[in-house]
Amino acid sequence: MRHSPVNPGVWPAPLAGGAGRDVPLVAVAHGSRDPRAAATVEALLDSVRRARPGLPVRTAYLDHATPSLAQALHGLTEAVVLPLLLTEAYHSRVDLPAALNEARARDPRLSVRHGSTLGPHPLLLPALERRLAEAGVRPADPGTAVVLVSAGSSDARANAVVARMARQWGRGGRLRPTGRPSGARSAPVRGAGWWAATAAYASAASPTPEEAVAELRRAGAPRVAVAPYLLAPGHFADKVRRDTLAAGADVVADVLGPAPELTEILLERYVTATRVRAGAAAS
Repeated sequence: MRHSPVNPGVWPAPLAGGAGRDVPLVAVAHGSRDPRAAATVEALLDSVRRARPGLPVRTAYLDHATPSLAQALHGLTEAVVLPLLLTEAYHSRVDLPAALNEARARDPRLSVRHGSTLGPHPLLLPALERRLAEAGVRPADPGTAVVLVSAGSSDARANAVVARMARQWGRGGRLRPTGRPSGARSAPVRGAGWWAATAAYASAASPTPEEAVAELRRAGAPRVAVAPYLLAPGHFADKVRRDTLAAGADVVADVLGPAPELTEILLERYVTATRVRAGAAAS
């Protein structure tokens, strides 16, 4: 089921801010030394500001960039903190709650609601298809195999979420034995939509993106497209593009960036977080 782009009129206003105002939204990204990453984060948050005029929106970073979360929260008495992270892994489970607890220890008057990560969410697959379409790949093209590439994590639960997304995206795609020795990988075959869909990880897990592309090529995929499950450009996005093209990929889509689906997810996460008791999600 496709979702329509964000419609600001469907969001109630104000939300729990009292006196006709919204509680400020503080969006926390991972952070990168690459200036393109911060520019992409700001583009996404600008789209949130346009969709929800009057909602105060601040940016924060966990590492490599400023402002920090403590700096972004300075001067506020209440806030909704939303992680700009695509999976629940170490940064969302450990780093962000620790930073929130530290901020509250410095200012006990601060009232914070901590929302969920961007993913998993049903709108992320349409966002990925949007980026593939912009690269010239028709959604669910039976002549195209897709590789869903995440940054990868040491947290197996986060990697499993990406693997489930790829299986869902495959829409009936399955694996068929290739006649190779027992224990060897199976080759994807065409399902009801894409020729096949598989997950890969740029770090900390396998298969790597180039391994996934090579496997699809060996299995006979007519065309291989790579869909980065990454929020912003930077080291991982550049490496994924370079390595998968060298391995035989035909197309590498752009990162998710300020896709309208992400704007809708952020606003949904904001609304949900305002209904949670302050501090409950980050204790």
